[in-house]
Amino acid sequence: MAHPAERIPTRTHTAADDDVSKRLLDSAATLSYDPAVEIDWDAPLPPGQYGLNPEWSTLYGTALWAEMTEEQRVTLTRHEVGSIMTTGIWFEMILQQMVLRDQYLNNPAGAEFRFALTEIADECRHSIMFARACEKMGIPQYRPNQVVAQAGRAYKTLARGELAYGGILVAEEVLDVMQRDWMRGENVLDIVRGTSRIHVVEESRHMKFARQEIRERLRGAGTLRRRNAAFGIAVGAYVIVTSMVHPSVYKAAGLDVGRALAEARASEHRRAMMRTSSRHLMAFLAENGLLTAAAARLYRRIHML
Repeated sequence: MAHPAERIPTRTHTAADDDVSKRLLDSAATLSYDPAVEIDWDAPLPPGQYGLNPEWSTLYGTALWAEMTEEQRVTLTRHEVGSIMTTGIWFEMILQQMVLRDQYLNNPAGAEFRFALTEIADECRHSIMFARACEKMGIPQYRPNQVVAQAGRAYKTLARGELAYGGILVAEEVLDVMQRDWMRGENVLDIVRGTSRIHVVEESRHMKFARQEIRERLRGAGTLRRRNAAFGIAVGAYVIVTSMVHPSVYKAAGLDVGRALAEARASEHRRAMMRTSSRHLMAFLAENGLLTAAAARLYRRIHML
């Protein structure tokens, strides 16, 4: 008999669940990219191209945006996308640890185990890709503040099951909508368009896997468990969304940081874009009993609802 500390929580994993992982493995075998060869890392950066579509800038549509020079707008969007990428690296490191811990002592012959490790391999490549893109653009490391960094450390250590995969899904869903626009942006840097395309294609599998894991872990779950998971996922979303764009990006563009933060927070355009990027996520959470009143209040504070 296993020692109590070594027991793995029981859950119902069916053949249908494994079929989802098998299809994702087939997709990974036929549609995966190596950023080291897919991206032209030596190509020069055209000086007038944005880091992301202007509509996704935190200041787009504000009075301050109207006052900015074109050079400042280009600089700001490059630093904004760099901040989002470095935040992405930070969360991908959290994600990898949560998934690896979740698969500890799982059946290595199972498709779920093999896809989980495939996802971790993808995330490693993505982190390296984003790091190279930031280096190419000359973007500094925009690290989360100490409180957020320690919160992330606690989350990756304590989150289990639907809470872990819910946090993963939140980060991936919000970024997915943004990057689908960036990869099509006619005046967006090729390096951003290319990295976005790779991330969108490969993360679509990761999102399907996270949704399936959440559904599976919640089978037969009671109201209290769903409420706790819903609030924990919302807290994770709050930390992720509020950490995406570091305040120092405004300083890099020669702007008054206090005014820029105030206008970004008050921007109706920004709020509408966040709601748009969160629409599918909110529908999924509601469908699975993870959009409680307490969770909804947090989502509204960051304009995801």
